[in-house]
Amino acid sequence: MADETPARPSGTPDDGGHRRSGAGEQSPLQARAAFFKNWNWQSVTDLNRRLCARGGAQYGVNSESGSAAGASWEAGRGVERTLAEALEELRAYHRRAPFLFFKGNTFADIARALAALLFRELPAVSLKELTSAVAHYVAGVLDREAMVEIVEGLSQSASFQAGDRVKTRRGSLRGVVTRVLEDKARRGAGGWWRERAFLSAGKLAAG
Repeated sequence: MADETPARPSGTPDDGGHRRSGAGEQSPLQARAAFFKNWNWQSVTDLNRRLCARGGAQYGVNSESGSAAGASWEAGRGVERTLAEALEELRAYHRRAPFLFFKGNTFADIARALAALLFRELPAVSLKELTSAVAHYVAGVLDREAMVEIVEGLSQSASFQAGDRVKTRRGSLRGVVTRVLEDKARRGAGGWWRERAFLSAGKLAAG
């Protein structure tokens, strides 16, 4: 199912460019849109059906929660939300268990698709890691704090330049960017590449 026109993240300049991270800049998770506008409940059930077929499970709707979940989804499709709120909504639908099987995968895949559209200008490796983080959060595998750390870190890193003063979200590391590595050099550090790569590559100078 095609997604809607991507939202403009809060704090994005009117010319469409990426504003460099700075004090007071809002999180990319505060980007607002009617994220589910083009995802009707039929498209959600079709996605679950495909996942069940691929996984060798029988497709089925939960008789206790399926109808109510579908009705509330349709009622809220046009609501404008922040990305953070949309992810919370998808996580909540997973917990409501409207389908018998692959319910987590269903709503995680929707989260992945939304993030892939919104952050499509990121380098491929970073985009894959970011979309994986939001999908794992919706599926209940990753906690909120870790998800936020990854999304904000990866989206901020796209605009780093030499000389920028930076710090990790928790403030455990601070410094000045001395050089910016190619994206391929960031592989292998997992969800926390941003904090570890700075130290191992010497990208942070005392400051």
